[in-house]
Amino acid sequence: MRYFEDVVVGSTDSFGSYTVTKDEIMEFAEKYDPQPFHLDEAAAADSMFGELVASGWHTMAMCMRMIADRPDPLAALAGVGADNIRWRNPVTPGDTLSLRTEVLSKRASEGRDDWGFVTSAIECLNGDDEVVVSFETTALVQRREDNQYQQ
Repeated sequence: MRYFEDVVVGSTDSFGSYTVTKDEIMEFAEKYDPQPFHLDEAAAADSMFGELVASGWHTMAMCMRMIADRPDPLAALAGVGADNIRWRNPVTPGDTLSLRTEVLSKRASEGRDDWGFVTSAIECLNGDDEVVVSFETTALVQRREDNQYQQ
């Protein structure tokens, strides 16, 4: 577990591996983003994408899964926000995604001695090392001195 004190501004990391399936793309789209290029291969072939593609929101959910499965997780208490989301390339069935991160800033909470805020830039890449989505996140992070939230 990495606590607020362990975070170094400017540090980078690469991790995660998530292979996307056609069925998962269509299932997510059916529930949350029912557009033809996410649901129907024939319609997708006639779209600007030329093939079935994952919803951008599905891609963000896959990124979150890789963050949650990270081998050395951050002692995050909650997400505070996501900014500057940019979908840069489509995600297609068979793509294997991974993450690249950089810590942009951190600051101690002014109101709570047991919390701090960490902002990171995140890029999700496909198997060809193309960025498919980039964004910045800010997390509320536990300080080492206070383990009351540790599970």
